[in-house]
Amino acid sequence: MGVVRAAKEEGKSIKVIATETRPALQGSRLTAFEMMEDGFDVRVITDTMAGHVMSKGLVDKVLVGADRIVNTGHVFNKIGTYQIAILSEKHNIPFYPVAPSSTFDLLSKWDEVIIEERDPSEVVNIRGTQIAPKGVRVLNPAFDMTPPELVTSIVSDRGILESPYNNSIIKNIDHSIEERPFI
Repeated sequence: MGVVRAAKEEGKSIKVIATETRPALQGSRLTAFEMMEDGFDVRVITDTMAGHVMSKGLVDKVLVGADRIVNTGHVFNKIGTYQIAILSEKHNIPFYPVAPSSTFDLLSKWDEVIIEERDPSEVVNIRGTQIAPKGVRVLNPAFDMTPPELVTSIVSDRGILESPYNNSIIKNIDHSIEERPFI
């Protein structure tokens, strides 16, 4: 969120649309709260509304966080990031993962990163209320992977990283980052 705060300090008019970020609702609980505390004009939408608000011209750029970025530019982030990247491409909206250099994993291959499967109860319950039939089977990966061809640029504390990412990431990110076995 530092990038958004810096843009505001530069006098830019910023309006934030935060997705709810199911199943844990980090966007509606945390992102919206922090942005409002900083005085931003914030709207919260359901995760499934992203395409609609983009099609209406309400989004001019997409900034997302990242839990891990490998040296090929594959971005691992909260589930739903990949679909927002696809929608951004469809609507010709720049898509920027924003992450500190500590997020970059120069050792792992993108197709070897293990995605954590979360507790099914997160999907079938909201705040203690069951919202799905008892016994229904659930898929609940915590993260997804956005391929580099959907990424406009990566914003890091080491600068703006451009494609081809395997060159710009290796050149700009500290090589001493430890290997992480999973997200």
